[in-house]
Amino acid sequence: MIAPASAPLSGAMSRVTAYGHGISAIDADYLRPGLAAIHLIVEGNRAALVDAGTSSSVPAVLQALEAGNLAPADVDYLFLTHIHLDHAGGAGEFMSRLPNAKLVVHPRGARHMADPARLIASAKAVYGEAEFNRLYGTIRPVDAARIIEAPDGFTLDFHGRPLLFLDTPGHARHHYCIFDRENRLFFTGDTFGLSYREFDVNGMEFVFPTTTPVQFDPVAAHASVERIMSYDPVYAFLTHYGRIGHLSAHAAELHGLIDAHVAIARKLRGASDRHAALVKEIQELLLQRILAHGCQLPHEEICELLSLDVGLNAQGLEHWLDQADGR
Repeated sequence: MIAPASAPLSGAMSRVTAYGHGISAIDADYLRPGLAAIHLIVEGNRAALVDAGTSSSVPAVLQALEAGNLAPADVDYLFLTHIHLDHAGGAGEFMSRLPNAKLVVHPRGARHMADPARLIASAKAVYGEAEFNRLYGTIRPVDAARIIEAPDGFTLDFHGRPLLFLDTPGHARHHYCIFDRENRLFFTGDTFGLSYREFDVNGMEFVFPTTTPVQFDPVAAHASVERIMSYDPVYAFLTHYGRIGHLSAHAAELHGLIDAHVAIARKLRGASDRHAALVKEIQELLLQRILAHGCQLPHEEICELLSLDVGLNAQGLEHWLDQADGR
């Protein structure tokens, strides 16, 4: 799977992007192309995956392994940055296909991977059975004997490639980020925000925070961004979507946008139709920032690309407002 940096591979593998450092992004086949990535790390003839998408993500990953002359048995680890189902819903299915892999997860998420009943019940309560099945398919438990818990400061030597796991709450309390020391890069899940390639302008990315329910914590989110930047990384690999640079600029923008989301939430705490009001103001905030960034897409297309995240951000802010931290 060798290709120029940031180049999509051709043909059937066009949804795989190789970045160098043995890292590729594989489209997770979640809702639309370019929304969610599973990152493949190759060191020698061994592999690891960062995040698991959903059960429908498995075929594309197995195809990418085959294209790289790797077998499922060559995958040693599946790292879950956190256990939200767009990141972890496919973990059980992957583990059933990867006979030698260990699942590495935050201590707060480990029991839910061994017994996902509560995750499934909570998601079905939100989405309904039919929509849950469409979004996430089958969620299988993982044998507890194959699960490794990664507390803050946990280190792992991936065939001579040292990886450091950092507890990074703010988006979720069961979230870690992975620092690749030698290459000075992070796998950040959702902690360092979202960045869709459609919004890139002349090589500069646009990044915005995710305040999704139910554990958004702005104080912790600010601290986690600062903690990531304290390691002076060159790149971050985001599940949504792929590699970004210019991290100092993006960190500053994230801080500002976290505060802007919180300010909107506080202003609209008592609004009669609070959710609709939040959606409208968050969409306008992000639309104006993206236009100022220089994006030339039609406004309607920008809003469509943002629609899922705007709705989730509004829901998360409502939940935060209803908790003690939001008062």
